[in-house]
Amino acid sequence: MNPPPTPPAHDCPAVDDLAALRTAVTGLAREVESVRRTLAATASAAELARVADLVTDLSQIMNATGTPADPPPSWLALPDDADAAGTVLSDLVGWLGQVYLRYSDAARGLPECWLWHPDVVEELVWLRHAWFDAYKSGDATIRGVGDWHDRLRPGVARRIAGYTKACSLESHLPERASSAAPVPMADATDPIVTWWVSHRTEPGPAPTDQQLQAAATAARRVRGGAR
Repeated sequence: MNPPPTPPAHDCPAVDDLAALRTAVTGLAREVESVRRTLAATASAAELARVADLVTDLSQIMNATGTPADPPPSWLALPDDADAAGTVLSDLVGWLGQVYLRYSDAARGLPECWLWHPDVVEELVWLRHAWFDAYKSGDATIRGVGDWHDRLRPGVARRIAGYTKACSLESHLPERASSAAPVPMADATDPIVTWWVSHRTEPGPAPTDQQLQAAATAARRVRGGAR
């Protein structure tokens, strides 16, 4: 029996292209390092121009490898798109079960009403993307993994526990639920703009009696809700 024919050397252009790009980037990186050493002694205009050209070449090569990954979504600023919201939550729920809730402090601190807390969802969405960046991206490093474990994940778990302290699913029944807090003193933006643009070296505009009264009312409401 005759052996199967040897496949052509270039039957996978994507791999060949990637290898060529890597070779080009490596060569350019060496040139940049060489120029950097030269500039340390003599920073001529010609050398500076050469550095600028190399940076341009590097940018073009990196752009040729494909578009960058989409930035992480913000749950708090998500467009009014049910499909987009559904995708974010579906991906998040899967990741919570696979990764986040494997940590005992995370499991203890995530209440059953977490979906009713937009701030909690926001924290978890970005933490999930940070996890993918640390473990799955082309720039993944052990330092990134360590930072995720040592700083990012514990910080989110701690803040979530604070956001939802003493909360429960029953707290979100219509008669007990609260809406988003209004932006304090939103009506003061115009005088603040005028002050900051024209007189920022002077004291700011004095609060009006109406603003002082509104602030006192809001403070009483917060104290009442804390009891």
